[in-house]
Amino acid sequence: MKILQVNCVYNRGSTGKIVTEIHKGILKSGMESIVCYGRGPKTNDFNIYKMSGEASAKFNALKSRITGLQYNGSVIATKRLLTFIKNESPDVVHLHCINGYFVNIYRLLEFLKKNEMNTVLTLHAEFMHTGSCGHAYECNRWMTGCGECPQLWESTKSYFFDRTNIAWIKMKKAFEGFNNLHIVSVSHWLNERAKKSPILQNFDFSVIGNGIDTENCFYPQDNKDLKNKHSLSKEKVLLHVTAGFSMEDDDIKGGRFIVKLAEELKNENIKIIVIGSHNLTLNLPDNIINIGRVNNQIELAKYYSLADLTILTSKRETFSMVCAESLACGTPVIGFKAGAPESISLEKYSEFVEFGNIDSLKAKIMEWINMKNDETSTTLSSQAKIIYSKEKMNLEYIKIYNQLYQNIIKGS
Repeated sequence: MKILQVNCVYNRGSTGKIVTEIHKGILKSGMESIVCYGRGPKTNDFNIYKMSGEASAKFNALKSRITGLQYNGSVIATKRLLTFIKNESPDVVHLHCINGYFVNIYRLLEFLKKNEMNTVLTLHAEFMHTGSCGHAYECNRWMTGCGECPQLWESTKSYFFDRTNIAWIKMKKAFEGFNNLHIVSVSHWLNERAKKSPILQNFDFSVIGNGIDTENCFYPQDNKDLKNKHSLSKEKVLLHVTAGFSMEDDDIKGGRFIVKLAEELKNENIKIIVIGSHNLTLNLPDNIINIGRVNNQIELAKYYSLADLTILTSKRETFSMVCAESLACGTPVIGFKAGAPESISLEKYSEFVEFGNIDSLKAKIMEWINMKNDETSTTLSSQAKIIYSKEKMNLEYIKIYNQLYQNIIKGS
């Protein structure tokens, strides 16, 4: 059986790493695996193919800002991808995050539908069932057709036009009559929302959580070197991990709340380590240690293991790799309610308060700050390994691939 995955990126970012793990899992199972991706550096990895040039993708991004439509365009890269899929003739096509201005989503869906290709669509965000926005937040216009978008710039980056209704109609049309499609949501929270959408509500759904490497990376790690590096001795440590730390009011990951929290905790013997900032010269409170980006996963696991608590301040998450990674490393999670995190985290080792409520967040931190010890860390990690392992994720996807493949055999 041959599986072909399509994603915006490969081996970088959360979805890129997930695609990479699935690719490895497919190969390990003895099946053939191919990955097509659109953005980021070119790789020479086995059976991995980049479909779009960066200049072309940036041009399409600019075009979408003018036209107000995000998911069409990309003529050359789309033709290249469709030709590649046709020539490879995979048994199953697995779509992930296909935004990023590297493919015409409507044409890709129409192509797969017309050629009756067995397709798995994993929802990592909301744009496939809303038609435009990756996070709809409290807006429910996607349930009736969109238009008059209350968060137009954040949702579409359109300079001039609100074409969210047109995008919604185009997405709905692209899915209509797609008989060989199975949809996977990465959390039950996301699944329940997607099933309410008129765009996707008539398809078969499954829930498969994102998997991480709990065998070789994300488990309680020795972290004495990091304690020495940051001159930590008896201080309690809070950890905040994000793809890009920002103190702006519109930052979805809520970096501004970490700064407010640091100010609230200035009289406590607590340090806050921030991972993910692109700027090491930020003017931050003295009790924040800004270490910038951490690209080495083992080092990241050491920071999770070092912390007494991991703090999540996101406005919205459809899964939360941070929660999974922290819990697998034996560190509890405290944060704001953000949708999926409170449904995918281990209830005994996590707690979430209303978004933006710093007083409640601080109270929960002080309540939980002394909870972690060697015994609880080991127990927590063992439980997390069962839920978040990449092996579990891969087995569940392979089961779906096999089910779809059996449909091919029965139909032949």
